[in-house]
Amino acid sequence: MEITWYGHSTFGVEVDDELLLIDPFFGNPKTDTDPEELDPDYVLITHGHADHIGDCDRFRGAHFVATPEVISYLTDEYGIEDGTGMNLGGTFETAETYVTMVRADHSNGLDTDYGATGGMPAGYVISDTKPTQVADEESQTFYHAGDTSLQTEMRDVVAPYLEPDVAAVPIGDHFTMGPWQAAVAVDWLDVDYAIPMHYDTFPPIEQDTADFEREVDATGSTADVVVLDGDETFDLGEQTGY
Repeated sequence: MEITWYGHSTFGVEVDDELLLIDPFFGNPKTDTDPEELDPDYVLITHGHADHIGDCDRFRGAHFVATPEVISYLTDEYGIEDGTGMNLGGTFETAETYVTMVRADHSNGLDTDYGATGGMPAGYVISDTKPTQVADEESQTFYHAGDTSLQTEMRDVVAPYLEPDVAAVPIGDHFTMGPWQAAVAVDWLDVDYAIPMHYDTFPPIEQDTADFEREVDATGSTADVVVLDGDETFDLGEQTGY
């Protein structure tokens, strides 16, 4: 599993020959990637805010996954043609992965004249094996927390039952968790690797990632903090040997 950060909350997750793109927003200062260079099989949307769906119209050939409300909005406003609406707790199966939608605590307003919402905001747990109550030591699993505050579902559901190896957590504060809450999330999730996201895009969310690293250490977590440059790839398979 190869995980590429394109800045803000935009990630590409490649498993074998399949590419899943999360929250396409390439109008951020961390990336030099032209979205036209990417050809994802699936696009996963955590919620309907503009800094998470801004480039959806570049990927109309992909299959979109989001809440039913967001799928309807993207169909009407962005011209997407192929989508699956799902909800929290559901798992969407692709050829190579299992994508489980989990809770995020955030807002989810849509840019409409009548104040529509996109339903519950979400995060995604992406695994190359089917989630079951029997642990699979050879699985590779990535958790994208979405825009969220600290919430106990990370500790009580995501960690024990979905068992992510690596988590991308927002650290920008103001709109999401800041460094210390994100560090607590990493500790609760019991992951091996933590990637900071959703920071330095706008003035209110400027952060020094060293603060996040210190906070993770302060929790006693053994997770390695992986601070990616924009467009940099983290190869989970190289770390796990699978």
